[in-house]
Amino acid sequence: MLGRTAGGLFWMFRYLERSENTARLLETGLRIALTGGQVNESEWESIATTAGVRSAYLEKFDTFDQANVTNYLLRDLDNPSSVLSCIEAARSNARMVRTALSSEVWEAVNEAWMTLKEELKRPVSVKNLAQVIRSIRQHSSLVRGALHGTMLRNDIFDFCRLGTFTERADNTARILDVKYYVLLPSAAYVGSSMDNMQWETILRSVSAFRSFRWLNEGDATPKSIADFLILDKRMPRSLAFCYAKIVGNLSFLGEGDTLPCVTLAEQINARLTGRNIDEIFDEGLHEFLKCAIGDTGRLAAQIQEDFRFYG
Repeated sequence: MLGRTAGGLFWMFRYLERSENTARLLETGLRIALTGGQVNESEWESIATTAGVRSAYLEKFDTFDQANVTNYLLRDLDNPSSVLSCIEAARSNARMVRTALSSEVWEAVNEAWMTLKEELKRPVSVKNLAQVIRSIRQHSSLVRGALHGTMLRNDIFDFCRLGTFTERADNTARILDVKYYVLLPSAAYVGSSMDNMQWETILRSVSAFRSFRWLNEGDATPKSIADFLILDKRMPRSLAFCYAKIVGNLSFLGEGDTLPCVTLAEQINARLTGRNIDEIFDEGLHEFLKCAIGDTGRLAAQIQEDFRFYG
């Protein structure tokens, strides 16, 4: 496969996953702000920080109010990570690699672009934010369903899934980090009812609340939830699940060759295997998550280099 085609598939699904995860991140901020009894700037600043757009945001706005942060992350084309920018980029990549996609996948991407472009052409208010977030998630699911239901399990499929799981691993680490490092006001709140409520909000924002309850009896604790979202390979948004899939897809693509990206992915995956959550908390959850985000960035760059995406 040409590197340009491989890169188009990889980035198409990275952008689609990023658009969904940006919506989930906004939902997390909204839920936490509402459960806190009042909406203040700290929650929305933390969302911008986690999305990696804080500096760029401050070039346009002086304060982190709900309306500005929401619309900057959803519809501002000056923000390359906004949902509207991501869905535009995903469709552009899909057009470039259209002959590698089934008609169902292309149609699902094109429909997502048309629908979200219409929904995001006007500023989003608190009143319709939940509906917009729901629409973003539904369209992302439709594209994934079309991919799984109609595509051959070959190198095209592997590059699509690599894009999804690379982006998802990065965002799971970020959404956990925004809770534990940024959103919790003080160490005095750790273990409190406020702390536990915020952790439950994180579960709900990644559609994991019910599955967590199926597997865990009693109250949700920060440690049990972090264990679920980092180390549980049954959870499709956990770091362990994402890296197991990344290693599998890269192994198929690099069959017969020892590519640097395969070696790096295996090393990262090995650090998640055999660990327990007590060791991670002893190490420092924020430090662990910061390292995970850095590892994922390095892996994505190595994949791009090894498969000559722009060659």
